[in-house]
Amino acid sequence: MQWMGRRESSNAESGSSSGGGRIAAGGGILGILGVIIYLFTGVNPSQILGGGDGNPSGGDQKNEKLATGRTQEEKFSMVVLADTEEIWHKLFRDMGASYKEPTIHFFEEAVETSGCGFAGSATGPFYCPRDQKVYIDLSFFRELEQKLGAGGDFARAYVIAHEVGHHVQKLMGVSDKMDQARQQMSEEEYNKLSVKLELQADFYAGVFAHYEQQKGVLDAGDIDEALNAANAIGDDRLTKGQVSPDSFTHGTSEQRMYWFKKGYETGDPKQGNTFTSASLN
Repeated sequence: MQWMGRRESSNAESGSSSGGGRIAAGGGILGILGVIIYLFTGVNPSQILGGGDGNPSGGDQKNEKLATGRTQEEKFSMVVLADTEEIWHKLFRDMGASYKEPTIHFFEEAVETSGCGFAGSATGPFYCPRDQKVYIDLSFFRELEQKLGAGGDFARAYVIAHEVGHHVQKLMGVSDKMDQARQQMSEEEYNKLSVKLELQADFYAGVFAHYEQQKGVLDAGDIDEALNAANAIGDDRLTKGQVSPDSFTHGTSEQRMYWFKKGYETGDPKQGNTFTSASLN
C-alpha cells in the first residue's frame, strides 16, 4: 500500500486511560489458551481473556517515537483512518446522510475506555460504540504476522477498516439494535447474530478496499494480504475444530473472506446486509 507522505487523520490520541460501559465490537485475541478466545469479538473486552512490510523493530519504534511523537505504525494507521474518512464521507453523502468520524486511540499494555471498560493488550484492536473510538495496541500487528501468519501492510489496513466498519454500524443504528437484542436472546442465538455483525464489518472493510483500489494506492498483492488476514481469523481456523459452530461469534474463514471479497467487488454498502443473507443459514 502506498501510504508514506499522504494525509494522516487528525482524529488520533494516545494514552492508557480514556475513562465503563458494556459492549465493545471487534476486539482481538491472539491465541487459544485452554478456552476459545476470539479475534474481533463483539463483547466487552473486560469479559474476555487477556506485522508486515516496513515495520521497524520494537527498539526502533521507541526511538522514532521519541524523535517524532509518532511511530511508523501509528502514522500508517492514521493514513488508513484518513482514507476511511474520505471514503465513508462520500458514501454517506450518496445515501443522504452525514458521516461522523471516529477517533483512533493508541495504547500500550492496557487502556481504560470511557465507554467500554478496561482492556488489556491481549484484547487486540476493538471498537467501542459508546465513545465511538477504535482502540489499538500496535503490538497486535506484529502478533498478527508472527503468530497468525498474516503479515503485510494491507493486512493491517484491513484490521483498521474492519473496526471502522463497526463504527459505520453504530452510525446506521445496527449496534444499538444488537445491544437491545442481547437482552432478549440466549447465548447461542446471540452468537449467531454476532457472526452476522462481524461479517458485515468485513464487508465494509472490503468496500474500503474497493475505493482504495480505485484511487490507485494499492500494490500488487495487497488484496491477497487482506484475504489472508480474514482467513487467519476465522472461528474454525482459530478453534481448530475444537468448538461447535454454535459457539462461533465471528464467522468461518470462508465466510469472512466471502464478505470481504463481496465488499471489494461491489463497493456498494447496500449489498452488505449479512443479517438476511442465505449464506449465513
